[in-house]
Amino acid sequence: MIMKRFKVLLLFLLVQLFALVTSPLDLLAQPGLAEMGEARSWIREYFFSMRDFSYVVSALIAIVGAVVVYHKWQMGKDVSMDIPAWFFSSLFVLLTWTFLLHLFGL
Repeated sequence: MIMKRFKVLLLFLLVQLFALVTSPLDLLAQPGLAEMGEARSWIREYFFSMRDFSYVVSALIAIVGAVVVYHKWQMGKDVSMDIPAWFFSSLFVLLTWTFLLHLFGL
């Protein structure tokens, strides 16, 4: 009978010790939830302003490419490789934010 009570007491003490050891870990993990939500909203805000920035950069690349191609064309040089190069570089900048949108799941 004494041995049975001792086993129950030992089991109770082990459960209490386990709860004592793991409870501070739960308390430390909880404050991170609000910060993660705040970080996600910041990422969304800056990510969609990055979309507008990519539009501006793509337009600048297209304008510079058009000027370069026009200049080469007027000088009598071959522009058959320059036109697709400038076009696809501008398209790449436009589609980069779409790729990142789906990559990060925003």
